[in-house]
Amino acid sequence: MNILLIEDDSIEIMKLERTVSKLEVKHKITKAKNGEEALEYLKSDSRLPDIILLDLNMPRMSGIEFLSILKTDEAFKYLPTIILTTSENRADLLECYKAGIAGYIIKPLKYEDYESKIKKVLSYWEVNELVKA
Repeated sequence: MNILLIEDDSIEIMKLERTVSKLEVKHKITKAKNGEEALEYLKSDSRLPDIILLDLNMPRMSGIEFLSILKTDEAFKYLPTIILTTSENRADLLECYKAGIAGYIIKPLKYEDYESKIKKVLSYWEVNELVKA
């Protein structure tokens, strides 16, 4: 799968890369540090990602702002977007689901728990028919 990770924290980026490499799968991770950079990537001639992992708390453009732009664009609105955040704010959760996200994952503090959650998310999307379409 091609994964677009939109995350400004280098430690979080390393955690995801480490987790994916431990799973011994051939997923390609493209990184964007904020929503603006992610939109530039999506509008380039690059292949569209199969899934997007999106942090909510970022500089320049928040995850929710990015999501609202993404979901109103005909070319990108069906890209499965999974929120990967520390925000346990119910208002954030509801706003994201109203916008059309595919999932909302809260980043746990323990690495083992993080690894377990990411493994489940990736396993699900590896077999999902939308990704194959």
